Amino acid sequence: MLTIPLTAFVTLVIVLIIANLSSGEKKIEHKIERLYPSDDPQFLRSMGLLLGPPVVPGNRFEMLLNGDRIFPSMLAGIRAARKTITFETFIYWSGEIGEQFARALADKAREGVAVHVLLDWVGSSKMDKRYLDMLRDAGAMVVKFHKPHWTGLGRMNDRTHRKLLVIDGLIGFTGGVGIAPEWTGDAQDEKHWRDTHFRVTGPVVGHMQAVFMDNWIKATGNVPHGPEYFPRIEPEVKGAGEGFAHMFSSSPSGGSDDMRLMYLMAITAATHTLDLASAYFVPDKLTINAIVEAAKRGVKVRIITPGKRIDTHTVREASRGCWGDLLKAGVEIYEYQPTMFHCKLLVVDQYLVSVGSTNFDSRSFKLNDEANLNIYDRDFAAQQTAALEDDLARSKCVTLDAWMHRSLTEKLIEKFVRLLDPQL
Repeated sequence: MLTIPLTAFVTLVIVLIIANLSSGEKKIEHKIERLYPSDDPQFLRSMGLLLGPPVVPGNRFEMLLNGDRIFPSMLAGIRAARKTITFETFIYWSGEIGEQFARALADKAREGVAVHVLLDWVGSSKMDKRYLDMLRDAGAMVVKFHKPHWTGLGRMNDRTHRKLLVIDGLIGFTGGVGIAPEWTGDAQDEKHWRDTHFRVTGPVVGHMQAVFMDNWIKATGNVPHGPEYFPRIEPEVKGAGEGFAHMFSSSPSGGSDDMRLMYLMAITAATHTLDLASAYFVPDKLTINAIVEAAKRGVKVRIITPGKRIDTHTVREASRGCWGDLLKAGVEIYEYQPTMFHCKLLVVDQYLVSVGSTNFDSRSFKLNDEANLNIYDRDFAAQQTAALEDDLARSKCVTLDAWMHRSLTEKLIEKFVRLLDPQL
């Protein structure tokens, strides 16, 4: 027979588990009606107003493929900073690249630049403590997001998965990379991953800064502001394309379904093409149905996911278990072969490009703090499509016949891991 204190303890544990597995918000339960195509002005208007903030013109974007181009650009931005650096990331591990970032950030802090570093407590668990000491000794402000504390045990499953670097409020970086050896190099072998990051200038950088401040305020209670963080930025682009963009975020503490809403709206508006690159592709039934309906109305749908070279095999098995309806509808699914494929990219009708931290799974849609940059620019979309074509050339197409005839063992494993879907 349980004693009263033990019963109370068991009850508390159960309550905390439930709190960690659910955000408590009502989720999107019904399909979104297709009212307009992606080239209708109402699509841009709805995306901006529903997701927020409104879309702004006058931005420039640079695609950075793999670590050999990503990290030099980010480090150059840090070393050129004059007033402020705000940096939020999920993965920060030990290694040469981690050391380079720590030294570059510490150097700027010693020069008097206000350096703010927000690290996820779980994602930075493999980070050398020496880096933290180096940063703090130099005067940088370093905070661990949702570090365990008895007052916040219900938030333990809420991780910041956002990847943001903003320099002087004028230059922003976002995409898929973490700070770890796996992201270095040029995806030349299994130890070096394929990923894409983006360098951004223009008014949308203010949106990126605001997203960083969202979690910084939650984690510290401090509100950095003023022209050092939010300078006046004049639009840069004139003419065709005009660099329209906005950055928005999602979080279990507010708007946890915003990322899922964005994907559902984009898929529903797609008319000609829908290309998705996803490191972790585990769609729910509502999203699968939206993709199937798009394929049935003539949209060419292509999806790239990791192949056998993946860091989380559970996710791959869960993903493969839900491909049946997609393949039957004519969706093309490819598995990237050379190395781990960590890209997170959506391109709709050679017009909308969505990039950022969000994976195509329940964890990103419901549990993590995420941030995506949506770009509405046909020239930029064409660049992303070209990069995707290169990835497709290194990928293996999965046919319906091959999927139907996978082994019984695979099928049983897939059914089991699908039970974990809410946490994947």
